[in-house]
Amino acid sequence: MSSTLFDKVWDSHVVRNIADGPDVFYIDRHLIHEVTSPVAFVGLKSRGLSVLYPDRTFAVADHNTPTINQHLPVEDPLSANQLKTLEDNANQYGISHWGLGHQNNGIVHVVGPENGITLPGATIVCGDSHTSTHGAFGAIAFGIGTSEVEMVLTTQCIMQPKPKKMRISINGPLSKGVTPKDVGLYIISQLTTSGATGYFVEYAGDVFENMSMEGRMTVCNLSIEMGARGGMIAPDEKTFEYIKGRAMTPKGADWDKAMTYWETLKTDDDATFDKELVFNAADIEPMITYGTNPGMGMGISKNIPSAESVEGGKATYDKSLAYMGYAENEIMIGKKIDYVFIGSCTNGRIEDFRAFASIVKGRQKADNVTAWLVPGSHIVEAKIKEEGLLDIFETAGFVLREPGCSACLAMNDDKVPAGKYAVSTSNRNFEGRQGPGSRTLLASPLVAAAAAVTGVVTDPRDLL
Repeated sequence: MSSTLFDKVWDSHVVRNIADGPDVFYIDRHLIHEVTSPVAFVGLKSRGLSVLYPDRTFAVADHNTPTINQHLPVEDPLSANQLKTLEDNANQYGISHWGLGHQNNGIVHVVGPENGITLPGATIVCGDSHTSTHGAFGAIAFGIGTSEVEMVLTTQCIMQPKPKKMRISINGPLSKGVTPKDVGLYIISQLTTSGATGYFVEYAGDVFENMSMEGRMTVCNLSIEMGARGGMIAPDEKTFEYIKGRAMTPKGADWDKAMTYWETLKTDDDATFDKELVFNAADIEPMITYGTNPGMGMGISKNIPSAESVEGGKATYDKSLAYMGYAENEIMIGKKIDYVFIGSCTNGRIEDFRAFASIVKGRQKADNVTAWLVPGSHIVEAKIKEEGLLDIFETAGFVLREPGCSACLAMNDDKVPAGKYAVSTSNRNFEGRQGPGSRTLLASPLVAAAAAVTGVVTDPRDLL
């Protein structure tokens, strides 16, 4: 029978199919961090259970890590306790631990691919919704809850109903200044934050075929923001070239054997999906959000839409705009910005910092802007320095911070103050997401850079 990429990977990992119930689903790689794992380990200890395959679980400290002075003790007692608890649990159960100071430390969804933990055809879970990032490699990757973290630790399986299948195809050349982040935000603006609920998405078409692996990770990262269980892209030569030779990828004969399987990981020509959507690349321009969910986004040159054209009803829409201090039909260009954040598992890779540098080179940071430049890992940080990007940033008045989740969710000290506006390259613009009362405008690294040097929302095409 003809199968989709999703079917091929999913069905090969079903340990047992329960009639009218979920599948017993095998997990190849389990990523954990300091926020969602502690309670799971309490469950193990209370029941006297062990970790079944400690070599298939990888612990990374990222959510609570400071982004300055990482060589010093963490000042916040809650963060310090969570980081120490992760280290202690990893040591007790023989799990690899990349904590503060480790050369491989960084954001879990950045360091996984960097080190070859992420492989085509694998199943990957983490107690973090943006695990969907790893789908860029042709993996099935999704976030799980604390009880499921405990289940994977003890059995290497979870109980999971098989999602429906959706394919989103985009063809044609992308316009000037349009990045993978804009593609993701455009899709979400078209589907809304619930448009893919119940589905696993495959991204297809020449827009995704032409994207770099880093761009594909950005798009798959955002899958969860339209309600999808996850997103994936068929592996190809770019995928294989990216992963070849990394620390944890197969070598020699094992590589050849793996390639024989990986090359089968594509949707058959006559396979069917539960839902198909097609968009035109020419319709996408640099995007920016104006509200309090990722679906409230628009082309940067457009006006804020009227309530009638937005999901959720007028009362909800009015509340969102009131929180943001905006009004229907206003133009976003020229709106004042206080903070700029580039980083996160969405846009914390070297390609993102290259894009940021392409705008700020030869210009100066606006005086009214506080900028946080936070690499997704120490490997990214090293490349920023090796490629001369740090010199560009410092000449323009920017300071590079140390790796971590940072202002994406403000669980460390990187918090946007109440009432202040932040152009953020992260993935969520919920009320208070970047700090109590903060106002977030999601955008690409190019849009963030344009705001950083002008102090207002600016179309990056005017500066390229």
